[in-house]
Amino acid sequence: MYTTQMDAARKGILTDEMKIVAKKESMAPDVLMERMAKGTIIIPRNKNHHRLDPEGIGAGLRTKINVNLGVSEDSSDNEGELNKVRRALEMGAESIMDLSNYGKTRNFRKSLMEISTAMIGTVPMYDVLGYHEKELKNLEPEDFFEVIKIHAEDGVDFLTIHVGMNQEAAAVFNRNSRVTNIVSRGGSLTYAWMQARNRENPFYEYYDELLDICREYDITISLGDALRPGSIADATDAAQIKELITLGELTKRAWEKDVQVMIEGPGHMALDEIAANVLLQKKLCHGAPFYVLGPLVTDIAPGYDHITSAIGGAVAASHGVDFLCYVTPAEHLRLPTLEDMEEGIIASKIAAHAGDLVKRVPGSWEWDRAMSEARAKLDWNCMFNLAIHAEKAQAYREQDAPEHEDSCTMCGKMCAVRTMNRVLSGEGVDL
Repeated sequence: MYTTQMDAARKGILTDEMKIVAKKESMAPDVLMERMAKGTIIIPRNKNHHRLDPEGIGAGLRTKINVNLGVSEDSSDNEGELNKVRRALEMGAESIMDLSNYGKTRNFRKSLMEISTAMIGTVPMYDVLGYHEKELKNLEPEDFFEVIKIHAEDGVDFLTIHVGMNQEAAAVFNRNSRVTNIVSRGGSLTYAWMQARNRENPFYEYYDELLDICREYDITISLGDALRPGSIADATDAAQIKELITLGELTKRAWEKDVQVMIEGPGHMALDEIAANVLLQKKLCHGAPFYVLGPLVTDIAPGYDHITSAIGGAVAASHGVDFLCYVTPAEHLRLPTLEDMEEGIIASKIAAHAGDLVKRVPGSWEWDRAMSEARAKLDWNCMFNLAIHAEKAQAYREQDAPEHEDSCTMCGKMCAVRTMNRVLSGEGVDL
């Protein structure tokens, strides 16, 4: 018998979830188990999430992407958010985070669990205020843990908890000014509670109790980065690094209880700092999988932050980041629409695959090679089938049909591929 996926791996038990992931990733089961036992690969899988199609995150695996959605006070359309879930699943998102933060969120979460084959993550801190109908300063530690237990029972596969925002980290933040202060929603709420009550972060103070809940349900703990940079100017500062050091210590404590861990990271960051941040995380957190928001490589592009994050995500994945949180064109501006979500998913999937090419993940180079061969043959249908977003590629082709099938309206008869195919096959070139 085993309690968690990590516990099973350490006991040499090949679980059904491990078999599925090993097959998906073309990884030998014994290699997968060895890395899971060390904590460098995780399979987030709550025992109560019965529809889950398991995915692995970590060393040697495909870079996965996460989609954020959920209801808020200004946009509380449950069915609209569930339509986003259905579309995200169609588009191949491996993970969905329910960031609902308004009212009684459990009904939406239960509907999400009933339809989602992707892993589900939540931030229980967002739910505490609405659940207890209390002001933040009036909440007690047991209030936080009551909500965590409910999310666990509902089947959430990974919980983002800002454990590393302890009094020491807060003191470093207080001593070192920032341009954008604390931009993590959960981190800012935790900091505000600590300041209002003059107490230690309850998640840090009662971390063992939190781990016991995770172990009971086999929940992966996603150690949130409360002090992630929200601007290029704040990247890699003292507060961020102080929290990261604490997250590394918390990782080892979780592993002692066979609880799977991943580490959340920045944020906003210039291109030349990304590689160093990945190296720091992997060193300080002992190779635990790294989950990043972006990172956004410039602050000046509201409306286009799916692009700024895809640039950073590709660089981060190429240096060893394991999990990308998508960013949409609506970032910093509004709750994303369905169309915003689709744009964010595609941008993140491109970034993830670009990183996989550098990491030589099995199957990544073969996919690009197949597309190149289809282009060389001007086999449009094959190109559409291989495209990361076939619908858009096919629509572009159909909207502007060329005179000759073996060309496009960009080059027409001067198409280099058409010319070379004819010359090399001994045909004449008729322009």
